[in-house]
Amino acid sequence: MSRVELVDGKAFQVPPGVTLLDAAAHAGLSLAHSCRTGRCGACKAQCSQPGRHLQGEDCLSPAERSAGWLLSCTDTVDADARLELEDQAELARLRTLTLPCRVASLARPAPDLLVLHLRLPPQHGLRWLPGQYLELIAPGGLRRAYSIANANPAQGVELHIRRVAGGAMSDWLFSQLQVGGLLHLRGPRGSFHLGEASGQRLVWLATGTGIAPFKAMLEALASHPKTHRPAHVTLLWGNRQSSDLYFQPAPQPWLHFVPVCSRDTAWTGAQGHVQQHAPAQADRVFACGNPAMIESARALYLSHGLPPRHFHADAFVAST
Repeated sequence: MSRVELVDGKAFQVPPGVTLLDAAAHAGLSLAHSCRTGRCGACKAQCSQPGRHLQGEDCLSPAERSAGWLLSCTDTVDADARLELEDQAELARLRTLTLPCRVASLARPAPDLLVLHLRLPPQHGLRWLPGQYLELIAPGGLRRAYSIANANPAQGVELHIRRVAGGAMSDWLFSQLQVGGLLHLRGPRGSFHLGEASGQRLVWLATGTGIAPFKAMLEALASHPKTHRPAHVTLLWGNRQSSDLYFQPAPQPWLHFVPVCSRDTAWTGAQGHVQQHAPAQADRVFACGNPAMIESARALYLSHGLPPRHFHADAFVAST
């Protein structure tokens, strides 16, 4: 049995052959995570002891392994260790539910993009932290993960879905789904969420439909008292073409919004990749979308001295 201490002083026991994420959950603690399969890197953390890989895939490079990084969802430790993560206690108050839902509306605001609004049953009890995702379940059991794009459960659930060439779920949603159609969902899932941000300088980086969780965060922040809002938020949103920029946030004195296009020669705004336009200094950084963007941004901010636990990520990895 190994003892693992977190940076906030909390600790838990890790039995042999049990992942850090599962051992923490057994002790009533919630660590950063998303896919739970070792593919997305959301649970990546540095540890004072080498991690031993138990299951699933391994998105870490040999250099990262040598530098003391591990994945809490697939790795364990065989000796007492200090893990550079914090307990996310607010996640423990949420219940994961499986619910039926009806399609309330469908919209196509951009090429190959579907904005889906789902109506939930009365007294559904579903609650989430803005930034989390859910699994959408189609008839026949096909399921995929999508970020929740709204903050208030009373308004149902909003999802932003990009059509994926050859993707079984997106092909079905785009070609067969109709208003009134019956689906199921399971959620909330993942640990990507804003947390305590009062007075902080935040940088949010999104690509494609990675804007969805930030839309939910913006809705939540707009309803917060001024004393509970960040000092400043820089939101950078990257797409290939300007025609893909389907969302425009409401102006806020604390928000600086920068749309970025990488392949639109007629675009006169910021060009290239979102991380190229990110401010060097931030108290915390949130990145959602393309895994390559996320890893590039992580390396950038860690080189600027950002503590690894203050970089929060939700990578959109292809379904298998």
